[in-house]
Amino acid sequence: MIDLSLKQVSKRYRIRHESETAGSWLSKVASLKRKEDFWALKDISFEVPRGQALGIIGHNGAGKSTILKLLSRITTPSAGEIMINGRLSALIEVGSGFHPELTGRENIYLNGSILGMMRREITEKLDSIVSFAELRQFIDTPVKRYSSGMYVRLGFSIAAHLNPDILLLDEVLAVGDAAFQEKCIERITQLQKSGTTIVFISHDLRAVQKLCDRVILLRKGRIEADGDPEETIALYQSSSQQLGSHAAGRLGQEPSHEAVITSLTFYDEVGNECLSFETGKPLKAVLNYRVDQPLTDVIFEVQFHSQENQLCSFFSSETIDEQIDLETGEGTMVFDCFSVGLGPGVYFVDAGIRNRRAPYGIDIDWRRRCLAVRIDYDRHLRDSFYMPYVCRHTPPLLSELSAVALSPPTATCLK
Repeated sequence: MIDLSLKQVSKRYRIRHESETAGSWLSKVASLKRKEDFWALKDISFEVPRGQALGIIGHNGAGKSTILKLLSRITTPSAGEIMINGRLSALIEVGSGFHPELTGRENIYLNGSILGMMRREITEKLDSIVSFAELRQFIDTPVKRYSSGMYVRLGFSIAAHLNPDILLLDEVLAVGDAAFQEKCIERITQLQKSGTTIVFISHDLRAVQKLCDRVILLRKGRIEADGDPEETIALYQSSSQQLGSHAAGRLGQEPSHEAVITSLTFYDEVGNECLSFETGKPLKAVLNYRVDQPLTDVIFEVQFHSQENQLCSFFSSETIDEQIDLETGEGTMVFDCFSVGLGPGVYFVDAGIRNRRAPYGIDIDWRRRCLAVRIDYDRHLRDSFYMPYVCRHTPPLLSELSAVALSPPTATCLK
């Protein structure tokens, strides 16, 4: 039995361009006329049999999330047909249906209703949901006081107990600690064995390979490969290492390409290749490059941009005291970050090589949006940036006499 079927599905968005005649009424008129068609998906066709776990991978902008939004009926296709056979649950953003003022228990009923569960069904599964989320002690606490990890556990637990015919997952395993991620994978495997169809989108290739028995690779809105997970993932990794399609000057100026970046890889604190990290934890970025002509006084950079295209943080070899000169051949630049300072979210990564004395935007090589990393956070972070700090506490003075000589700090907290 076929649970999902897409036949020549396309999705078009209209992009409006602002007129170069800024600040005049002509610009407003021109901006209404200057529109461009962007095809997020073009003639996509595939079928998913019941009980199959399908992984969908690809670079940012390949069309992965667009497929998930089409399947979950958040948006409609511009062309083609989509057939869904069975009860579908989409877990696109964990905890997106939570109300901060309601308790965990109340949000289970609210979120479960949003996902299509009847109240009686939620009541029957309540104990199991709370047990899976490991939140029995805090289940009657307003979720606004929950840490991100508690949010993740509760949100996933609700969706995992829905027992749908089709379960759509978008990057939900990129958050939470390793133990909970493993627990989620076990639960998804149980659902698959019971006949649930899984569609899983993630940048975590290890999770995709472990969970899925078929993988589709998207490239610029089209299917580039569809088949065995190991072979498809290997093809994706090969294209990622080449980074060829992402070379672009920052100001429209073509890079000189006297040296080129051949790969950019991120590693976690134990040395595993990874694209998801936690605020305050270590991160390592390894940039490999090839030099075709000798160069003097070069700088390597890795930049992190928000989804709103704001530069949030960066690594730069400019902090090294000595000048970096390059001979022809291959080399590596390693950036060791001992404490990730970015707040929660998905960040797009640029990587580049430039000459120290060159004007901004005149690059030797620049790879724009070549990767994406996801940052999760712990309960200590409430804003968009994390700064490690030390705090010291002095207890209240007991008498005026004790004020003559202040005692040293009696407690130290390292964060």
